[in-house]
Amino acid sequence: MKLLSCSLLVLGAYVFGITACTAAEIPGIVKEAPAGVRSVKIAEGYMVPYTVKMADGVSFEMIPIPGGKFKLGSPDSEKDRKDDEGPQVEVEIAPFWLGKCEVTWAEYKQWMKYEQTFKMPDGKTTAAADEKNKVDAVTAPSALYDPTYTYEHGEDPKLPAATMSQFAARQYTKWLTKKTGQFFRLPNEAEWEYACRAGTTTAYSFGDDLKQLDDYAWTAANSEEKPHFVGTKKPNPWGLHDMHGNMMEWTLDAHTKDGYKRLAEGKPGVGFALTNWPTELFPRVLRGGTFEFDPELARSAARKASNDEKWYNEDPNRPKSPWWLTDDPARGVGMRVLRPLTVPDAAALPKLWEVDNETTQAGVTERLEQGRGSQGVILTPGK
Repeated sequence: MKLLSCSLLVLGAYVFGITACTAAEIPGIVKEAPAGVRSVKIAEGYMVPYTVKMADGVSFEMIPIPGGKFKLGSPDSEKDRKDDEGPQVEVEIAPFWLGKCEVTWAEYKQWMKYEQTFKMPDGKTTAAADEKNKVDAVTAPSALYDPTYTYEHGEDPKLPAATMSQFAARQYTKWLTKKTGQFFRLPNEAEWEYACRAGTTTAYSFGDDLKQLDDYAWTAANSEEKPHFVGTKKPNPWGLHDMHGNMMEWTLDAHTKDGYKRLAEGKPGVGFALTNWPTELFPRVLRGGTFEFDPELARSAARKASNDEKWYNEDPNRPKSPWWLTDDPARGVGMRVLRPLTVPDAAALPKLWEVDNETTQAGVTERLEQGRGSQGVILTPGK
């Protein structure tokens, strides 16, 4: 693991040309703690909130999350607790930044519309270059299905992006990394719950009183059966919006019915090492509840297992789309991005970003052969 600096960063075959600068000039890190701004003390200075700028005036905010220990899962005494939320186990989390809000359509469509092409310096290809292209390639999805057919809530730029597959969510973080020169990925569910709880041990980050939930979350109780603009409800104690409700958010993990037994019985490691890597298309873990779910499913410890087989049942394609889900509750599937303080080793990058099952691979291959979606490499951040 290494600190993500502004010097030339080489992660295996992933190369980013970034102007050299000091640790204190890294986005989100300053030398002195600013007055009136929540910051996290680290060896290099202070992690602070910062803004990531995209094209067309689109931007999003990243919030610093301190490292620390907490109990993952819910206690047996918690109301509405499910068996897969235990056994509770104490884990350690490394510092990171997390998106202040869920990824919006304005952000996600920057990736969707990107015309990716393979760029070779001299217009020629070699075996080595072809192999590098395969490693560096980013796939972008085809257009969203006809809204009158699968997704009727619109694509307002301030609404959270929705119905993407976990593969699409991971490819988005790869694209975002290459476009910005900053390293992004999905959170694993331990990191997600740690950020959601924000130091609390109650069912929700604001406590146990459901009378307060309307102030913090869009659920079936108040959403009028539709998603809402991000950031319109109160944030949790660490400044994160919509951790409860609005969209359930993809994590890196496979879902297991025995919950955290593997962590309780072993040596779980820290932060990123806690990930339960999937080997099958589903089930995978989503967190946070949705605008369509009852309030108890928006609890900090609540988990939702994906079921892609049912969630894209209405997809007329064969094989199914690797990028879009079509059926409820997929209208409530969204994402949030994480930027770690340290970058994982190059060996971990395929797990974070690439195809990890035969079903998705078949879908990607066929769509690209049909000219739906695109694939290419981004050699220079900002281009």
